[in-house]
Amino acid sequence: MWTWTLWVVPLFCKFILAAPPAKPENISCVFYYDKNMTCTWSPEKESNETSYTVYMTYSFGKSTGICNASNSASCSFPRRYVLPPDNCSIEVEVQNRDGKIKSDITYWFLDDIVKTEPPKIASVKPVWGVKRMVQIQWNLQEDILAMAFRYTLRFRTVNSTHWMEVNFQSAGFAYNLTGLRAFTEYVLALRCRTIESNFWSNWSEEKTGMTEEEVPCGLDLWRILSAAEEDGRRTVWLLWKKAREAPVLEKTLGYNIRYFPENNTNLTETRNTTTQHLELHLGGETYWVYVASYNALGKSPEAELRIPAVQEQPFRCIEAMQAYHAQDLLVVAWQSSAPDVDSWMVEWLPDLASELSVISWESVSRVRNWTIHQDKLKPFVCYNISVYPVVQDKMGEPYSIQAYAKEAAPSEGPVSKVESIGVKTVTVTWKEIPKSLRNGFVSNYTIFYQAERGKEFAKTVNSSILQCDLESLTRQTSYTVQVMASTRAGGTNGTKINFKTLSISIFEIILITSLVGGGLFLLTILTVTYGLKKPNQLTHLCCPTVPNPAESSIATWRREDFKDKSRMKESDDSGNTEDSILKPCSVSADLIDKLVVTFENFLEEVSIEEARKGQGNILGGEANEYVMSPSRPGCPHPENFEEPLVLTEISSGEPYHQCFGMPDQTCSEAEDSGEGSGPKHLCEEGVLKPYLKNSLTTRLFLVHEDHTKREV
Repeated sequence: MWTWTLWVVPLFCKFILAAPPAKPENISCVFYYDKNMTCTWSPEKESNETSYTVYMTYSFGKSTGICNASNSASCSFPRRYVLPPDNCSIEVEVQNRDGKIKSDITYWFLDDIVKTEPPKIASVKPVWGVKRMVQIQWNLQEDILAMAFRYTLRFRTVNSTHWMEVNFQSAGFAYNLTGLRAFTEYVLALRCRTIESNFWSNWSEEKTGMTEEEVPCGLDLWRILSAAEEDGRRTVWLLWKKAREAPVLEKTLGYNIRYFPENNTNLTETRNTTTQHLELHLGGETYWVYVASYNALGKSPEAELRIPAVQEQPFRCIEAMQAYHAQDLLVVAWQSSAPDVDSWMVEWLPDLASELSVISWESVSRVRNWTIHQDKLKPFVCYNISVYPVVQDKMGEPYSIQAYAKEAAPSEGPVSKVESIGVKTVTVTWKEIPKSLRNGFVSNYTIFYQAERGKEFAKTVNSSILQCDLESLTRQTSYTVQVMASTRAGGTNGTKINFKTLSISIFEIILITSLVGGGLFLLTILTVTYGLKKPNQLTHLCCPTVPNPAESSIATWRREDFKDKSRMKESDDSGNTEDSILKPCSVSADLIDKLVVTFENFLEEVSIEEARKGQGNILGGEANEYVMSPSRPGCPHPENFEEPLVLTEISSGEPYHQCFGMPDQTCSEAEDSGEGSGPKHLCEEGVLKPYLKNSLTTRLFLVHEDHTKREV
């Protein structure tokens, strides 16, 4: 069982995987006259290696021919097997390793499938005296001259790519082509086939020829009007060109121009020129202008144009206009409010052009759009396109737009700069790109800005905006910014510029200054108000009164007052002798100032006579008294005014030395003189001197009654 399986399975798989060839179909045969007969069929290629065998019977079935081909769906029989007129039969057999199959038998009549060699054009010449016509002559193979042929002639002008065809049947070998343009060069080609055949020959080699010259065809006339001068005269530039239907090679020897006012033909003036433009200086009235071209054969029809008066107001009927691209065409379409206007004059020129020779114009009728091939316009150049409505001989107000035949990215980016740099904001401004470098309509501007080692941001604005405010920036940070101008075809970046935001803004400076200044101003107002309400206290606070020692009344003090005060002091201190011991203590600076200020009130009426006796001790009362001891030459004052004064209380039971606080040497001298047992003069001079004038320190003593009674 297994043995049979091993034998059957491979055979079964081989049967399943077998791919016999497909049956040949769509057999087609062509009889190339004087060469061979070639037959083709489908499918053109098999997946496996395939061989073909083509069986042909000819001589009306009396002879048989075989053609073999390998992996090719065509086969050719040599010329000896096919001799017209004859009928042939074709059968194709295809075979590969998996099998073979035959096609259906097809029958062919040689006269129906014959294809001859193309004719050879001998000449293309104009016929003398016949306008706008050329005669074509050609030759055929000698062995097929007895056959009748059909021909197809195609022709075009030299500068055109559009072919026109003419079919004709001729027993001869010449043909007259009419309806051509005068003095125009044409390119021609010819093919043929027998009357019974279904196959045309290939096209012959191209040949050129030119029609005869004739008088010029005509002109298209246009004008450019300037503004009127003070005297009412104006300059008019006349422009003309060959009419649209004029021959390309039309020769012109010159132009004749005549013009005159509309209401006075007797003032006709004539000019001649060889150029295609003329400058005229006309008055303010309406003029008619006629221009004609001429050559050796004659003069063309005149082209006429009406020049409106200065005061004439042109009518307006075009409401809107747009320009767009359609494949390789530039299309300009407009809308009109006057349905009876059906003729238009289209004018176009480069926007930056200044020469009259670059101005172009064309008349259109029965349509409200105008098209032109983009190849006829300069790429990346802006054109001004104007459309004039025309009614009979009057021309209306034009409507103008700008358009590009082809756009590209700008040649360079905009020049930018930064202004009004703040803490978190900045204004970026830029200039428009010159028109010669735009290469298209600028649709928008994009501002790219990036902080140092930060993320880049972008902001886009309309093309009519030439500045942009950047916000939400970081304080005291360096930024890089650049502006890109974009057209429909792409964008170009400008140069990069750097800036740094401020650490503090002008507003903040003004705010701080305003607050500080306002505070000072408010303080000043409060101080002035307080001074007006309490002038004495303000004066005393700002300028305290310093007593003038020269005006002191200490000399008027009376001895009796001092005695009374001493007694009162003695009675107060008699009960406690321990507390009456002389004790030094510090005196604050406030007390000094208080004593100075109240000096006049505190020191009262001292006797001038006692002062003249030179008494150093003016203590005359029984009670303890406060005595001011000024510095004198004999009593050195402290080293500086910062040393605290010593307030001492003199005990009633202990001897008092007036040398307290004096240097030892001075004190010893006083004792040697026999005055050490009682109070002595503080100084040798008894008269108060002007040194009190600038004295800032005093020494206060509490003087005991016993010691005050002693004579100085």
